[in-house]
Amino acid sequence: MEDKPDKLLWKDEYMTGVTEIDDQHKILVHALNEASDKLSGNFQIATMERIVQDLLSYAIYHFEEEETLMEKFDYENSSNEDYKKHLNQHRSFSTKVVEVHKGLKVGTPVPASELLDFLNQWLINHILNTDKKFGEHILDKQN
Repeated sequence: MEDKPDKLLWKDEYMTGVTEIDDQHKILVHALNEASDKLSGNFQIATMERIVQDLLSYAIYHFEEEETLMEKFDYENSSNEDYKKHLNQHRSFSTKVVEVHKGLKVGTPVPASELLDFLNQWLINHILNTDKKFGEHILDKQN
């Protein structure tokens, strides 16, 4: 039996100040905590497949929402380097999760703890180092 990663606790420091982004981040934190519960102990590979597919689907939705806001608030022209970095992080995350999903389909799953650690760390680092900058940009444009 694998060790279950610690649950993610939502902290005020994760707030970007943009309600729709923060609400979606809270949903992602909740989904990762549910995934951790479902992937602790014995579980079927089909369970991991569903979780990975669901997380990927929601992450893609979330990324599309953020990218719509980027366009709306002219993030590309205002902060081109941060914009490109942000998009690259979205794409690399999606690529990694698709690789995990493909591995599951062909019978080579990653350990659940490794997957959950990656997802948890990626989300928190992305929020703190990338989304917060974007949130500041939106708030500046709104004022």
